[in-house]
Amino acid sequence: MELVRELEPGWYLVDLRFQGVENVIASYLFVGRQGVAIVDTGPSTTIERLVAALQELDVPPEAVRHLVLTHIHLDHGGAAGHLLERFPNARVSVHPLGAPHLIDPTRLWASAARIYGDRMELLWGSIRPCAAERVVVVADGEAIDLGDGRRLRALATPGHASHHHAWLDTATGSVFAGDIAGIRISALPFVFPPTPPPDIDLGQWRRSIERLRRLQPSRLYLGHFGPVEDIDWHLDDLLARLFLWAGWIGALLEQGLDAETIAGRLQELTDGEFHRLLGERAPVTAYQWASGSFRMTVDGYVRYFRTHRPWASGS
Repeated sequence: MELVRELEPGWYLVDLRFQGVENVIASYLFVGRQGVAIVDTGPSTTIERLVAALQELDVPPEAVRHLVLTHIHLDHGGAAGHLLERFPNARVSVHPLGAPHLIDPTRLWASAARIYGDRMELLWGSIRPCAAERVVVVADGEAIDLGDGRRLRALATPGHASHHHAWLDTATGSVFAGDIAGIRISALPFVFPPTPPPDIDLGQWRRSIERLRRLQPSRLYLGHFGPVEDIDWHLDDLLARLFLWAGWIGALLEQGLDAETIAGRLQELTDGEFHRLLGERAPVTAYQWASGSFRMTVDGYVRYFRTHRPWASGS
């Protein structure tokens, strides 16, 4: 598996090989004459893979100027504090709601620990606080100047997380979509909606998808995993599954089933759909690592229902 893949002039994809598995977590590198930007750092467990990619591109540490986060979940931004220590000229750009949790990651770590328990160190390594003076708060519509006539414009896209930005390369129309555009491994015909607790919001998610559609982007770059060009089909498939799962999970909760039982049924249904669509080539392992767990998927819906549809939350 190649370490670095050029996507378009200036932009490269790095497969961080999370837990040794291909096509799970991507970082994107912009390499320009005035410096380098990294869109989504990945977790600290994959730092050495990211650093090796920069070395392959002959990028010295002092050339890295921007760490740009779609959101602060550990699979997308967990390495940011570590990388600021390695890259002396870098600053990290993030949504206003995410910035405080980079400066003091105590609550971020505690929230993730409630989900992952004793697997935290194995999955994510550690996180380090980012110095406040090196955290750049970027509001919706504001842009980062990458040099070489290239800019990344922030697009507030809540739904997966309240602090989520997608980033538009204004020169090419490419959008770095983080998790708001779902999980799709190697452009296969299955888009998995990542719905972890605590703050998924289905209404906001639908509006964020419509915002992306109105942009008519040239391509989407997913955190999990890689480029997407059949954008309308992709977004249709994501929305269909996001809301079909909501109705199905809500109905089972109303029947009194617990989240663990529902998660097991959802995994059976999803694995069956993978194999009907993709046969033996279904990258089930990559999808499972990228999505976290089916229990986490169900728990995200349960948390949403407690606020928006309490009679269907199982509580």
